[in-house]
Amino acid sequence: MTRSEALALVQEYTKNQNLVKHMLAVEAAMRAYARRFNQDEESWALAGLLHDFDYEKYPNNEHHPTQEHPSVGVQILRERGLSEEICQAILGHATYTGVPRTSLMAKALFACDELTGLIVATALVRPSKSLAEVDVAAVKKKWKDKAFARGVNRDEIEQGAQELDVPLDEHIDFVIKAMQGIASELGL
Repeated sequence: MTRSEALALVQEYTKNQNLVKHMLAVEAAMRAYARRFNQDEESWALAGLLHDFDYEKYPNNEHHPTQEHPSVGVQILRERGLSEEICQAILGHATYTGVPRTSLMAKALFACDELTGLIVATALVRPSKSLAEVDVAAVKKKWKDKAFARGVNRDEIEQGAQELDVPLDEHIDFVIKAMQGIASELGL
């Protein structure tokens, strides 16, 4: 699957532009980590771009391990010939699936997913609403405020950085910089 085909699939299934931007942010972080770890940039980027494409239609509020998001999406992706490595990474980003994160790609996707949300929320409360004003200190300050971006699972961010074997502050900085590279696409 090409990036343009993946983006078309995202747009077919997702009308919420904030969710689309989230997937673009995770794609940017995954692309950057693929370069850092000398991995296949395109497949890692696809995992980031597609990881939540089914979320709007199949939200899985019950956190069922094999129904709705991300299981429905992975079934669609398998039918379209996406690699099993990407499919396993997408399943593994949702802890409730019980799918272990055994590949470096899966660990990176899990590590980047929640963090991008916290970074966006931090940018949105800056006077300029710009990623250019976001740094590790700003994210860590907001991190401590449990009422801020309360939907962001901070424990999963910490766990993700540990699984990826990247110190938390370094991970935050790395993902901020990756997102800053596509700030215009994110509207930030």
